[in-house]
Amino acid sequence: MSLQDSNEIKLAALPPHFTGLTGRGEAHAPVPSQITPASTLDEILIFARHNKASDVHIGAQKPVIVRQFGQLKNITPQALNADQIKLLITTSLPNDIIELFETTGDAQYVHTISGYGRFRMTIIKQRNGWDLTARLIPMAIPKFEDTGMPPSCSNLTNWAQGMVLITGPSGCGKTTTLAALVEMINQKRLDHIITIEEPIEIVYEPKQCQISQRELNLHTLSQNNALRAALREDPDILVVSELRDLSTIQLAVSAAETGHLVFGTMNTVNATQTISRVIDSFPAEEQPIIRNMISESLRGVICQQLVPKKDGSGMVVAYEVLIVTSAVANLTRENKIAQISNTMTTSKSAGMMQMDSSLESLANQDIISAQEACERATNPTSMLQRIKH
Repeated sequence: MSLQDSNEIKLAALPPHFTGLTGRGEAHAPVPSQITPASTLDEILIFARHNKASDVHIGAQKPVIVRQFGQLKNITPQALNADQIKLLITTSLPNDIIELFETTGDAQYVHTISGYGRFRMTIIKQRNGWDLTARLIPMAIPKFEDTGMPPSCSNLTNWAQGMVLITGPSGCGKTTTLAALVEMINQKRLDHIITIEEPIEIVYEPKQCQISQRELNLHTLSQNNALRAALREDPDILVVSELRDLSTIQLAVSAAETGHLVFGTMNTVNATQTISRVIDSFPAEEQPIIRNMISESLRGVICQQLVPKKDGSGMVVAYEVLIVTSAVANLTRENKIAQISNTMTTSKSAGMMQMDSSLESLANQDIISAQEACERATNPTSMLQRIKH
């Protein structure tokens, strides 16, 4: 049973308070100069934000740790004990989250600090006590031009209907990429956007579009309920934070087939694996029909991974982009998914890019090291030969 399923069983009803804060506004709390075992959770999070960390790890019998530019770094000289961790969590998070956590052993929550933004909190029980991990949600949605996405990706926001998938390993910035595309739509189209998220990370400010953001276990008990309801709410665009199971994928494909533009994320490593994962999630007897549906509704796949910069100043995104042309659609329909990568190689003029080409470009621009490029490449030997030394 998944965490989502167990939470749905434990929650007899949704919480009575379901509106949240944005974390925007004026910063009232100062940035601490150092972190100690006596520091509050807010002080730790503010310190991490100021030092450009992406994650914070707080656990019993360990020092407070941040992930900075892909590397873990201790920010307290001494470890915290189980009682200190428990006090830190219980004095910082809402009572209903603590109650859910004590019942299920896992809980998620978005914590906000005025002027310092939003933080996705995950707390778990483990052998030594309680652990808390915080992901620092970006304070602002980046402009498309600043993301490094190939220009062809912007065209994926122009479709009236279909499905666009953003994929990659956990923690690679899929949420930020998705937000940049949604914000493009928000600024240039007159549409109704409904998001279904777990949890809501980036808060959108409606511009040209009407935007309804819903969070699992806060505004709805399941993705399935939310998706079914969304189809009756006059949507133009549906944004699903993660397509993780058959029923959710079925509803998303169905929505794309019935005249909606659907954006979703998946934890797959390349474009061809993404298409295979969607098709293989259906029973074998349904897959021929699904291949046909995917060939007609899928508009593109953006795969990505975060790579440390060579100079140690941060991270950069390497992209793989599949644009579904008639050739790609035919290969999908005919169950020749493995041949799609060859089509991508010969279709650069259509805006396609393979991950190895993106890594090669970053290495040749001296943004990432040759070693990083080779370690992440599909074909390391070929990559090493292509990188300029």
